[in-house]
Amino acid sequence: MEAMELILSLSVGLGLSAACGFRIFVPLLVISIANKAGHLELADSFEWMGSTAAIVTFATATVLEVSAYYVPWVDNLLDTVAAPTAVVAGVIATASQVGEMSPLLGWSIAVIGGGGIAGLVQGLTTVTRHISSFATAGFGNPLVSTAEGGLSVIMSVLAIVVPLVAVLLVLTLLFFAVKKIFFRKKASEEPAAA
Repeated sequence: MEAMELILSLSVGLGLSAACGFRIFVPLLVISIANKAGHLELADSFEWMGSTAAIVTFATATVLEVSAYYVPWVDNLLDTVAAPTAVVAGVIATASQVGEMSPLLGWSIAVIGGGGIAGLVQGLTTVTRHISSFATAGFGNPLVSTAEGGLSVIMSVLAIVVPLVAVLLVLTLLFFAVKKIFFRKKASEEPAAA
């Protein structure tokens, strides 16, 4: 595998994994549709994702998942279940793109990179939803759900169309989220020390 192809494959996989952190099934549906339309190649063992049955299954799961996030307090419950599921979906999304490298390296990247990014993004969405639930008694959660769903679609499409931009967007998002959390924690500790 040529170096540029490897970088692009990893970028597509990691961008799709980040999108799994916002919504689990949206990126999997986008992968299926893009493969069926001939815009995305899948690793040999993941060709099933481009089947009509997979598209129907992922579309049904997407509608159910997106709809459930608009039900008050069910959204918080879903975040509990979504955390490990998002990691698995992130691993699948990345693994579907790194098929031409050695299995050990490919699966290591998929588990650590894909699962890790999906888990980080899912964790950030969980924190955001809890803050929204506390601050607005849950009334602001539909707005949060809409933003997450939109980001999942945008990130999925970007990962396929312009993968390097998608990875830069993910890194920027994670940088600012970690910076905000770190400085918020540091600011809250300063008065206690004084």
